[in-house]
Amino acid sequence: MRETMAGDVEMKLRGPEAYGIARKALQTMEKLQVWPTPVNYELWLHSLADPTGPLALELGRIISSGEAFTDGIADELAAVYLPKAKLNEQIRDTGDALTKELAAVSRAIQSAQKSSEAYGQTLASASKSLTGDRDTSDVKAMIGTLATATKQVQRENKSLEKRLSESTAEVARLREHLEQVRRDATTDALTSLSNRKAFDEEFDRACEEADIRGEALALAVIDIDHFKSFNDTWGHQTGDQVLRYVASVIGGRGAPPRFAARYGGEEFALIFPREGAKTAIAALEEIREEVSSRILKRRSTDEDLGAITVSAGLAERMPGETPHAFMERADRALYAAKRGGRNRVTCAETVTTAAA
Repeated sequence: MRETMAGDVEMKLRGPEAYGIARKALQTMEKLQVWPTPVNYELWLHSLADPTGPLALELGRIISSGEAFTDGIADELAAVYLPKAKLNEQIRDTGDALTKELAAVSRAIQSAQKSSEAYGQTLASASKSLTGDRDTSDVKAMIGTLATATKQVQRENKSLEKRLSESTAEVARLREHLEQVRRDATTDALTSLSNRKAFDEEFDRACEEADIRGEALALAVIDIDHFKSFNDTWGHQTGDQVLRYVASVIGGRGAPPRFAARYGGEEFALIFPREGAKTAIAALEEIREEVSSRILKRRSTDEDLGAITVSAGLAERMPGETPHAFMERADRALYAAKRGGRNRVTCAETVTTAAA
């Protein structure tokens, strides 16, 4: 549930409320005589966006206790409560572990190299000593020396092989951990779709690739109809249930190379690489029909929630069109679908033609 709230806070800080929250954060910090450093400012932004959350409660406790709000306290709070700070800490810790592991391997290799060099010197010395006439005792002594040196090198090599094997396993584990951190950083906690950050990166990449290859690209923006009213009526937990359901339907039509993401609040986005408006509209109609076909029930009481509908705006990218202009056309198409009665898919080209 806290992951959901964290996602809601991020959405709130990207919406119309953000400006009011930002002003209030600065006013509160000035009143409390807390310096508006970037970390402090972000702490107060997040606490005001979620006033009953753990960060707000902890800040309230510190302020009410009269404890001085130092940079050290701010850093500690950020490491615990701010998503980016927690992510950076995870990456830093994993990087430190990887550095230590590589240093240990380097030491093992250096040790093996020294042992090999010593063994080479022993062989060279033996070769010189065995030239000319030697009595049996000298030969036996030399053979004993070579046998001892050979066993030492064998032990060193086995130790190195073991260390390299262990290191390979540890590096693989650390790589997997970093990959999981990356996935967490780009995944919406509530719906398990990609988040806004991941969408922004993929959207820019898709536009660039479409330009390079001269291929088609379509973009859809999908919104749950009357979601605010639904949330107010049934509560946020039931609203979360609806978001997860709609996300699962969209995700089912968003398998690679398509890319589905939760764009913000009750809004989703779907990228269609190498596809034009015709196939994208067909996929969106399937999503719209599947979402509206199911009568949802409230899990806690088994009450009927009725049918949920979605509206979608679609745009097919024009050659050389900027990502911003492309997104704006998809947004205008979504607004047209809303104005047209909702529960429908509207294409930007249709909106443009109608306006003309």
